[in-house]
Amino acid sequence: MIGKAVKLEVKDQIAHVILNRPDAFNSLNPDFWVEFPAAFEAIEARDDVRVVVLSSTGKHFCAGLDLNSFKSLNAPNDEDEGRKREAFRRHLLDLHDRIGRLEKCRYPVLAAIQGACVGGGLDITVCADMRYCTRDAFFVVQEVNIGMAPDLGTLQRLPRLIPAGIARELAFTGRRMYGDEAKDVGYVNQVFETHDSMLEAVMEIARAIAGKSPLAVHGSKELMNYARDHSVADSLNYVAIWTAATLVGGGDLREGVAAFREKRSANYANLHPVSANRRPHDD
Repeated sequence: MIGKAVKLEVKDQIAHVILNRPDAFNSLNPDFWVEFPAAFEAIEARDDVRVVVLSSTGKHFCAGLDLNSFKSLNAPNDEDEGRKREAFRRHLLDLHDRIGRLEKCRYPVLAAIQGACVGGGLDITVCADMRYCTRDAFFVVQEVNIGMAPDLGTLQRLPRLIPAGIARELAFTGRRMYGDEAKDVGYVNQVFETHDSMLEAVMEIARAIAGKSPLAVHGSKELMNYARDHSVADSLNYVAIWTAATLVGGGDLREGVAAFREKRSANYANLHPVSANRRPHDD
């Protein structure tokens, strides 16, 4: 299920998800919508992954939706209009879920971005935990340039990542935000001169994350995502529940303290793999 539009490589506890249609500027065709969520399902089903790097091939990270591969939006249909609209709503929610696999993934996702990151490409990268780009990278809320409002997550997530006024300016004008500006407003963590130097640095960060307790890293992602969408009081209550459930008697804390005292690298166990067919009573 993976290989036409998306590649998955795993090495040294780092899963590398690669958009792999460089001749089409990695535009999002029907194969992508199948293979991208399948890649993240495959990652969760493994027990040897602790962090994910998302990158792409060729000149551009992603040119957005591949409009040539989809049927006409104005195709005639005699079906009841209400039923068509209800089905289309469910279709959009399904696309939200497929892109949102980055956000829901237990492991941190680091996006390495070069060239164009527009439309659907921006919808993807706003779901990442951290973003890095080349200096010539540019980000565009492309939908306004073709007569529609973005509907796959950019409007909901981007204003939480950068100043609201800048997010609105990008959404209303469809202008390009280049790498240095993206760094200045906090959308990306670092800017690099070349694609190769960016990937080298991002992989080094990924290796640092992979060396930490996977339970602690997963917990930190879970708790920060929860805090983003809930009140401070609710988030403090949730962190108390999470800590009580995972820390008390936990081996990672003992191992981490022992490694610190003994001045050695900690040796943490991997998380259990996740299976779509697995139920709690199967253990």
